[in-house]
Amino acid sequence: MRRLRIPLAAGALLCCAVTAHALPRPAVVELFTSEGCSSCPPAETYVGELAQHPNVLALAFHVDYWDDLGWRDRFGLPEAVQRQRNYARTLRLSSVYTPQVVIDGQGDFVGTDRAAIAKSLTENRNGVAVEVAVRDGEIQIDLGTQDGARPSDVLLVAFQRRAVSAIGRGENAGRTLTEFNIVRSIRSVGTWDGQGKQFQATVNSLPSDATDIAVLVQSVGQSAITGAATHTLR
Repeated sequence: MRRLRIPLAAGALLCCAVTAHALPRPAVVELFTSEGCSSCPPAETYVGELAQHPNVLALAFHVDYWDDLGWRDRFGLPEAVQRQRNYARTLRLSSVYTPQVVIDGQGDFVGTDRAAIAKSLTENRNGVAVEVAVRDGEIQIDLGTQDGARPSDVLLVAFQRRAVSAIGRGENAGRTLTEFNIVRSIRSVGTWDGQGKQFQATVNSLPSDATDIAVLVQSVGQSAITGAATHTLR
């Protein structure tokens, strides 16, 4: 596990389905990782395994703060670093580190601790109904109604299902890494207040290497994730 102590900046980040009841949803597993971190490949392999489970949405956020060790991670995103810093603040962590896993925006785990992560994933999860469809280049997101829901951000995540990277320098020099569900962009498409609502985006606004999209419904302040769904682009 590689830990980096840095200041925690303030974070910022169909026809409507209508239901008053929570519905089953996948567990959202976010891995913070880097191709420049020698501790990360086993965690990335685990994410690939978790991605095969229908009740798990696994996403790999590549950070860029290990690039100065000699290898620039081609998937590194400043947005991933900011998201991890926000979690460090909300989860009251002393620093950010890799490989780190955050489950449902609430639980912090070392990314290679398979036993602890697997135990957390055995819990049943319910949340707001989320439907995602793509028609004629338009992404349509429908959120249902849920009584007593907290105001939430609706996040659109574009990710690449699989990639293979030959590492030429740094701590993983000479290794060929297979990486899974690599986040290529994340942005808010609006907010949800518990009432049925629809959101739109365009496919051509996504990175060209994205193969899939995910929608996360996350309480304002980057707290609990209460809804999630995915859709394959190609």
